[in-house]
Amino acid sequence: MALAKRLYVALSGHGFGHLAQVAPVLNAWRRRWPKARLTLQSALPEATLRQRIDGPFDCVALAADFGMVMVDALEAKIPESLAAYRIFHREWAARLSEQERALRAAKPDGVLADVPYLTLAAAARLDIPALALCSLNWADILAGYCPDAPDLVALREPMLSAYNSARAFLQPVPSMPMPDLNNVQKLGPIAALGRNRRQDIDRRLGLREGEILVLMGLGGVDMRPPLEAWPIQPGVRWLVPPNWSVSRPDMADWGALEGCSMVDLIRSCDVLFTKPGYGAFTEAACNGARALYVARDDWPEEPWLSRWLIEHGNAVKIGRRQLASGDLADALQRVLEQPAKAPVEPGGIDEAAGWLERLLDLS
Repeated sequence: MALAKRLYVALSGHGFGHLAQVAPVLNAWRRRWPKARLTLQSALPEATLRQRIDGPFDCVALAADFGMVMVDALEAKIPESLAAYRIFHREWAARLSEQERALRAAKPDGVLADVPYLTLAAAARLDIPALALCSLNWADILAGYCPDAPDLVALREPMLSAYNSARAFLQPVPSMPMPDLNNVQKLGPIAALGRNRRQDIDRRLGLREGEILVLMGLGGVDMRPPLEAWPIQPGVRWLVPPNWSVSRPDMADWGALEGCSMVDLIRSCDVLFTKPGYGAFTEAACNGARALYVARDDWPEEPWLSRWLIEHGNAVKIGRRQLASGDLADALQRVLEQPAKAPVEPGGIDEAAGWLERLLDLS
């Protein structure tokens, strides 16, 4: 009977970083317990979920949080986000009832949230054992952006109560501080590991020996730099998302590389061009890819992500003006000249999978 137990996962749709944290853990857990059942709730497209998460699972297309309202991948709409939280909490009773109905329908034996607090609150009301897993929480993100909001304490109270209701809040390295949580459990880094497909990529794209391959990955929130205005960087080829519709001889979309996952591309490239985010930073460091990343200094989690990446990986930070102008030659040279550091071991995967086993009493 234990092998048929069901885990219910509530996943934030605020970018792809939450999926990048959860997917390696779920895949490791399913390898140990292949008959266990899984339900996944998220506003992310089902096809995106299935690209990262192995094996069968049921989907619930329901958003349990929104994180922050964004202008683009780098900039948050702060007044709009504060207003959205006020509306969300005014509607708390109705939203909680909707989440409880979803949980009752799935009949899970345990809940994992990354990191919707609404789902944790519903699990507590239904007496379903639960875990949280994330490098951030929305209560501290909100406080980082809106420290002077007159109703900040009232807004954070149900958020913190829900997070503290979990049996543990699993906090993988690197994470922001969470001083108001009393159930934090530290984990090692979490990141999927890809296959090095560079030889095949060079052949399929016609790259010459010695050309530098830069992968553009700015996350799950749409943001397209003005690539048409960027200068040519001699000896550099760029891999860009298929929906960017770029027509330049030095740029190719990765949709042409059928069979290469995103993490394969990260492991195979010379440089990952990205923004601060847990998934991008840990996947770069754990796959041995150098990173060129755009400043996101107002994001409350950013200082801890950046310090960790600079200490454990190879990385250079650039400004928003450089993103707009494409003035990247010096930054590329600096990151390529850094002595290569050994890839980081993603030890948090097995640690988190062990927590899931104990949550469901599988071990």
